Amino acid sequence: MTKPVVLLAEELSPATIDALGPDFEIRHVDGADRAALLPALADVDAVLIRSATMMDSEAIEAAKQLKVIARAGVGLDNVDIPAATQAGVMVVNAPTSNITSAAELAVGLLLASARNIAPANEALKGGAWKRSKYGGVELLDKTVGIVGFGRIGQLVAERLKGFGVELVAYDPYANAQRAGQLGVRLVGLDELLESSDFITIHLPKTPETLGLIGKEALAKVKPTVRIVNAARGGVLDEEALANAIAEGRVAGAGLDVFAKEPTTASPLFEHESVVVTPHLGASTEEAQEKAGIAVAKSVRLALGGDLVPDAVNVSGGHVAEEVRPGLDLVEKLGRIFTSIAGGVPVQLDVDVRGEITKHDVSIWELSALKGLFTDVTETPVTYVNAPLLAKERGCQTRLVTTAVAEDYRNVTTLRGTLSDGSVVSVAGTLTGPKMVQKIIGINGFELEIPISQHLVFYTYRDRPGVIGALGKLLGDAQINIAGMQVSRNNDTHEALVALTVDSAIPGELVSAIEKEIGANTVRVADLD
Repeated sequence: MTKPVVLLAEELSPATIDALGPDFEIRHVDGADRAALLPALADVDAVLIRSATMMDSEAIEAAKQLKVIARAGVGLDNVDIPAATQAGVMVVNAPTSNITSAAELAVGLLLASARNIAPANEALKGGAWKRSKYGGVELLDKTVGIVGFGRIGQLVAERLKGFGVELVAYDPYANAQRAGQLGVRLVGLDELLESSDFITIHLPKTPETLGLIGKEALAKVKPTVRIVNAARGGVLDEEALANAIAEGRVAGAGLDVFAKEPTTASPLFEHESVVVTPHLGASTEEAQEKAGIAVAKSVRLALGGDLVPDAVNVSGGHVAEEVRPGLDLVEKLGRIFTSIAGGVPVQLDVDVRGEITKHDVSIWELSALKGLFTDVTETPVTYVNAPLLAKERGCQTRLVTTAVAEDYRNVTTLRGTLSDGSVVSVAGTLTGPKMVQKIIGINGFELEIPISQHLVFYTYRDRPGVIGALGKLLGDAQINIAGMQVSRNNDTHEALVALTVDSAIPGELVSAIEKEIGANTVRVADLD
């Protein structure tokens, strides 16, 4: 059996390869070499990158079999996420791998700025003992303003508490309880700017945060303030900062990130009071190993057809172990729905009932969409692009949950309204210790039949002899019936027969059976 191909486009730790294990063919390429990268992507299933490899729309288009882009780190500036989503490619990263390293570097830059470590070091190594020139300031009793109070901002707060500082933070989405536990006072941005002796930035770069600490903000700070940015380049306006330092309105700064990277020239580099590093936030042995191992595990999950909690373009989130067995069931119900409906609904309700609803089952909505479109589009359908396909085809979805199911522990029903106003429904469940997948209802007909690879459904006017005629035709064609169940509507005298068979029924035989028994509707579902 051919192994899935994983392309390592940059140097990753040996632990990354160990975490991938023996189940994959590992290839290597220099991802920064565009001429080498594009042909190398042609037949790979996953690509692992860091920051030097650009996975833009051109690269994604070149990778016809690609299922996963794994970034061994946090930032995804070098991945075209919309293009990946459109192509059904999962994008994963390692969002917590470098948080300790980044927090420690921010504290290091803050201390280096406070004590003029960088220029004193350079002077001494150059043969000058300038003890009096490079005096600094203590942190004790100073106010440190943390702009962005997420995971890294909180780690910085934890580490700075030991220095005896007063901690304030600005973050519109901050957890007030967590801030209180860390002894951090949440304030508005203006108050933070005006009161802080040190400011450390820990925000992602978004349209809202781009240039947030710029000319206007820097007009509000103390002239003795020192500003650290070890988050994302562009959040801090480097030109405005350089001007403020040159004019004596800011005392110093420590930067690990820049608006344009790599960069070797900046007006900030002219100032001794500015200490800089070349984006070293994640550049520790521990962070690199954590990142590599994390994304290797994600690649294993994704190529195994499983969901990945750290996938940035899948809205499923954490999936409880109790919920996972239902993913495949609901996907198959989606495929059966499409075969019965003969098309895609304009509105689909994913109705989940029973004790399973004490868990988050929102991922089943994605599973239903994945199944719904699998057999109606040539585009490979994944958890990633299924919502896009639904949007393009005008299919709206809704998740409905109820804590009690009447006849089973749990029941999931896909109920869809078609463009002509008709309604189609398919219900299923998992039964027994082996979690057998079963169909338990179709369009109001009650039945209980295991889901198999080949399914056939006929509706007809109930009368004697129909089942015998159906069985004879299949038997004459050497097609074995694995299971059969008939359900009847006593009010309309209409019946539904559901068949599971061991091999696909040829189209001409389907039509012959339809004619022989006078079927009203015929639907075939091949779940291969």
